[in-house]
Amino acid sequence: MTIAPQVLAIDLGTSGMKAALVAADGTVTGWAERPVPLIVIPGGGAEQDPVAWWDALAEVVADLGRAFPEHLRAVTTICSSTQGEGTIAVDADGNPLTHCISWLDMRGAGHLRRQFGGWPSYDGLSVRRIAQWLRLTGGMPSVTGKDPAAHMLFIRDEMPDVYEKTKTFLNVLDWINLKLTGRTVATVDSILTSWVTDNRKAPSIRYSPALVSASGIDADKFPPIVACTEVIGTLAPRAADHLGLPRDIQVVAGAIDNTAAAIGAGTTADNETHLYLGTSSWIAAHVPRKKTDITTGIASIPCAIPDRYLMTALQATAGANLTWLRDKIVEFDDPIVSAGHVSRDEGTIFDAFDKIIPMVPAGANGVLYTPWLYGERAPVDDPHLRAAFLNISLDTNRSDLLRAVFEGVALNTRWLAKAVDKFLGTPVSSMVITGGAARSDSWCQIFADVLGVEIRRDASPVTVNARGAGWIGAVGTGWISFADIPALTRNDHVFSPGPDHTRYLEIYDIYQDLHKRLAPVYRRLNRQT
Repeated sequence: MTIAPQVLAIDLGTSGMKAALVAADGTVTGWAERPVPLIVIPGGGAEQDPVAWWDALAEVVADLGRAFPEHLRAVTTICSSTQGEGTIAVDADGNPLTHCISWLDMRGAGHLRRQFGGWPSYDGLSVRRIAQWLRLTGGMPSVTGKDPAAHMLFIRDEMPDVYEKTKTFLNVLDWINLKLTGRTVATVDSILTSWVTDNRKAPSIRYSPALVSASGIDADKFPPIVACTEVIGTLAPRAADHLGLPRDIQVVAGAIDNTAAAIGAGTTADNETHLYLGTSSWIAAHVPRKKTDITTGIASIPCAIPDRYLMTALQATAGANLTWLRDKIVEFDDPIVSAGHVSRDEGTIFDAFDKIIPMVPAGANGVLYTPWLYGERAPVDDPHLRAAFLNISLDTNRSDLLRAVFEGVALNTRWLAKAVDKFLGTPVSSMVITGGAARSDSWCQIFADVLGVEIRRDASPVTVNARGAGWIGAVGTGWISFADIPALTRNDHVFSPGPDHTRYLEIYDIYQDLHKRLAPVYRRLNRQT
């Protein structure tokens, strides 16, 4: 049988390195992954080792080769989707001078305020500067310090020797592309959160001299900008040897994860929304115009489709709440898991959860959970918020706590969805749900009930980023167009709002009130965050 040309789709998330083989029709053959640890540092730090990413990539490609040798031999293109808002200082030889400062890292917040302060100010940043960012970029640096604008200043001020040796600052995607091709570039979406680009014309994103000058970073430390669909070269000899692949394979620039997921979910038409559930989560939709809602932190930003923007509303932690629950509260040999008859070899944690969740009524027997494990991004940008269980009694059991976690993330998403409706100018009545955590039937139904909308589940939610990278690669090499993608999309189930929706409307009112009351308390408790 003749194998169709394949894209080796790299999917590098916070949890680890993944890769798949993707055909132009979206068929994903093979899936391999390796975990890469997140290094949490006291004082708000979070890092990962980029060399560990590169080594893990060789391992997952080797796994694919053993399992699907003919498909791997059919690879003609490589395209990546990666976590965004990371920062790596790279020397003149392309070697990392630092670990990657992760999108979760808040150590640069104070440096950001010192660089961009002034009177009058908002959250410590000059109002004049904020107006300039909003006009040119559509957004502004997070006052939490969780993006490259702050990361670079942190390196400049706290590691001057490293800054002096830095040839270029690269986002996660850019570093992977450098390793693959030897070429230093940034994509229109990977450069966004350096907050130095003029994004007013989608087809021609470029640096703003005024913003670069004000950034506090030397202009020559920023990489050239390319479109997500640009073929940036072929495999460099050392990369080909490292991965065991031919040197003539083309490399398409690719995209950061939220951009790629919007393609992989098939939501390429205007205002067509999807909800991504991973470590973090977001609601996103392609829109025709640059727009910013400064009250909620939602903006439309450069994306993979050259004449469009991507509205993105980010929730800081979603699936991370389940990871915390699994790793810190529930172990795989725990009765709460064995009750679901699931082990590491027999299934996922979601299989166990889906046996337990339906046994607890909507409202988790009165227990509420706020999912702000690491602050929040939208619809409020507040690093001080933290997670909490509320209304626990002597009758509360762990199954109640489990359902409360699922519901808390969904309630926070409803809060976000209300802002999305306003941004789009029309209520969302149906959305695609995707990402690894969408594997839970129970959670999908809870989202439908809490949001009051139809939830259409991606038939392969775990591979959405890889599929998106595959399709971006296929567009870049001319196999398909973005307009072809909706017809290639597959959903495996539609979850409709049920009778629990009325109960969740009442709980949502309480949830909103909790934020108003608890936000000042968290600010007092976490002043140093």
